[in-house]
Order: sequence, then structure tokens, then C-alpha cells
Amino acid sequence: MIQRPVIPSGVTRGKPGARELAKLDRRWRIGYLLLAPHRLGFFLAMLVLVASGVWWALVQLDRASGVLGLPYALSPSLVHGAVMTFGFAPLFFSGFLFTAGPKWLGVPPLEARQLLAPLLLQATGWLLWLTGAHLHALVSVAALLMVWAGLFWVTSLFWRLIRLSRAEDQLHARTIGVACIVGCFSLAGLILSQLLDAPAVALACVLTGLWGFVLVVFVSVAHRMIPFFTSSAMPMVAVWRPFWVLWLMLAAATVEVAAVWVELDGPLQGSAGWLWVLARGLFELVVGAVLLWLAWVWGLVQSLKNRLLAMLYIGFMWLGLALVLGGVSQLLGLLQGAPVLGLGALHALTMGCLTSLLLAMVTRVSCGHSGRTLVADRLVWSLFWLLQTATVLRIAAAAQSPLTGGLLLAAAVLWATAMIVWGVRLGAWYGRLRSDGRPG
Repeated sequence: MIQRPVIPSGVTRGKPGARELAKLDRRWRIGYLLLAPHRLGFFLAMLVLVASGVWWALVQLDRASGVLGLPYALSPSLVHGAVMTFGFAPLFFSGFLFTAGPKWLGVPPLEARQLLAPLLLQATGWLLWLTGAHLHALVSVAALLMVWAGLFWVTSLFWRLIRLSRAEDQLHARTIGVACIVGCFSLAGLILSQLLDAPAVALACVLTGLWGFVLVVFVSVAHRMIPFFTSSAMPMVAVWRPFWVLWLMLAAATVEVAAVWVELDGPLQGSAGWLWVLARGLFELVVGAVLLWLAWVWGLVQSLKNRLLAMLYIGFMWLGLALVLGGVSQLLGLLQGAPVLGLGALHALTMGCLTSLLLAMVTRVSCGHSGRTLVADRLVWSLFWLLQTATVLRIAAAAQSPLTGGLLLAAAVLWATAMIVWGVRLGAWYGRLRSDGRPG
């Protein structure tokens, strides 16, 4: 059981001196995870992130060689999609939202202890989900029920903060709150589809959660925070945050969710199908092009002088590239009778955009709340480019060539390696006191 953290008496709420810093407990203690919501949320997210990355690399190794002989009670692709969508991302969201959210809303923050039970339910449930994939489908259903309870609990806590708020600007918080509700419904649909043995519906629920929950949270946070991060790091660049951009990104997410259910039984046939594919492809191309332009306007070139900002802008640029690739896939599909490179566009979104943004934002928050300089050092910068390499390899694998198996294995191994190193590095921070001796 996690004990209530005890802060050494030498640590004060003011700016500590050299003598006080020398008295700090430098050891890693599990109780220190309860000093702030981001510590607990991020640490548990790292556990799920690393476990899922290693698991998927082992699955790809077994697919390529058969050396492990893994048994499966569930489709590994579904297990992979579910944990990559609903697994570590909501845990990271909790750590961030219950740190920054109260400041946005002007309400008292929650203590990390109030988040302990729901976050442990989610983290434990996902580890059980990966185990149940090789044991029995009912084990996996039980795991998802644990996860759903934890996610619903966290969503309720966040909406409580929103209801208490009297802040004039609640748009980003409320958008995120609605996205969390979509996540709860999507996860409930996944559970029901597992019980009814409906794999197509299960996949649709996962994709709904990706576009309607995870992406919406990411773009809402990015819309609010990227201009702020830019102006704070580069004072000569003014904050520019037009709200039409947020509406455009939310519209794109809505269209993609609608497409999941419109195409549930496969591509539409006849003239209606042709018009749908054409309209969807053109929409994705236009929105993707606008977002690429926006990344440039927001300060992509200027940000390259600051590694942490560059990571944010490159991650945002991947969103535009993912939509452009999706549009090209749809339009090429008109010539071949079915969409092509669909998984390439999907992984441009998940690995290229979402994981790049995650790496940048979590690193920045972790540096700032551990008393460290807000920079991406050589290690983080190297991990970022390792991630970019894994993303390109995964997109290339979508072309379905004789090299596909090797590309999938290489991408999975690079992904797992980057996440292990990053997780171990930051996980070591969360269980230690701030290096500057301040609380939090």
C-alpha cells in the first residue's frame, strides 16, 4: 500500500538555500508519487506504455519467427489497438488535466490521493488485459470492466472541477470533458462487443475512441498550450490561437468518427460509395493542408532553434500529414476499388502525431515540475528521432511488400526501445523530490 508522503523538514515553501537543498532526500520513494497528480498519473502511464510496447514487439517477433509460440485468446491486433488507444493516454491525460486543469478553471486542485484508486484501476486493468489476451477472453472482459470503472471515475472528477468553475473561458476544459464522455461510451461499446463476439464493432469502438476521445483531448490541449509554450520560450513570437482552428480539428475528428460507422460493413458500393470516398478524400486533403500551413504560421521554422518546441511542432505537423495521407489513400482507392495505405495514415496519426506530442508535452511538464530546466537534452532529442524513424518504418510497412514483416518488427522494436528508455528516465524523477527543493 502506498504510504502518505512525508516531506523532509528542511524543505520550505519559499526558495530553498544551498543548506536546505543538501538535506533533500535523494532516494526514490513510492510515497512521493502522491505529492502531485502528474507524478502518479505519469508514472502509471509509463508502466502501461512500456508494458504494451514490449508486448507488441514480442508479438511481432513471434509473427516473424514463431520462436515464442504465443497462444492467443483474442486477436492481437485488437488487443494492440485497444491498449494503444485507451491504455496509457488517459493516464497521461489525468496527470496533466488535474495539474493544469484547476489553473485553467480557477478551482482548488485535487490531491493525488483522490486519484489513486481510479488510476490504479486503469493501470492494473490494462496489464491484466495484455495477460488475458493469452489466457481467456473473459479475463480480458474483466480487465476492461476495471478500466472502464477507472475512466468513468476520473471523468466524473474532472466534470466536478468544471461544474465548480466560474472562469469565463471554459471551452478547452469542456471540450476535453465531452471527449472523456465519448471515451467512456467507446470503451463500454468495446466491452459489449467482446461479450457479443462482434469483432467489427469492437474495432469501430476502438477507432471511435481514438478519433473522438484521444485526438480531441490532444488537439484541445495543443490549441491551448502550443502558442503559450512558444511565446514563453520565444518572447518575440506573439500568442496566436484562432478558435476556428480548434473547430476545424474537431470537425475533422467528427468526420472520421462518422466514417468509422458509415463504413462498418465495408466500403459503400455504387455511386453513393464513389461520392462518399471522393468527398472524404478531398476533405482530408484540404484539412491536412490547412494544418500543415498552420504549423508553419504558428512558428515551425522559429521553433527549430528550441528542441522541445520543435518536437511539439513536428508532432502537430504529423496531424496534417496523417490527414493528407488519408486523403491520398481514399482517392487512390477510387482507382483500385478499395482504400490503400489506410494503416499508414492511421500510424502517421498515432505514432507520428500523438506520440510525438506526448513525448514533448510530458517531457516539458516533467522537467518543469521536477525543478529541471525546460529543455530537451541529447537523450530526449535522440529518442524523439528514434520515434520518427519507427513511424516512417511503420508507414512503409503499410505498402504490403515482401519487406512488411521485417518493417513491422523493426518499427515495434524501435518504438519499445524509445519508450523503455524514456519511461525509465522520467519514472526515476516521479519518485524523487524536486531537485530545486520546492513542493510538488
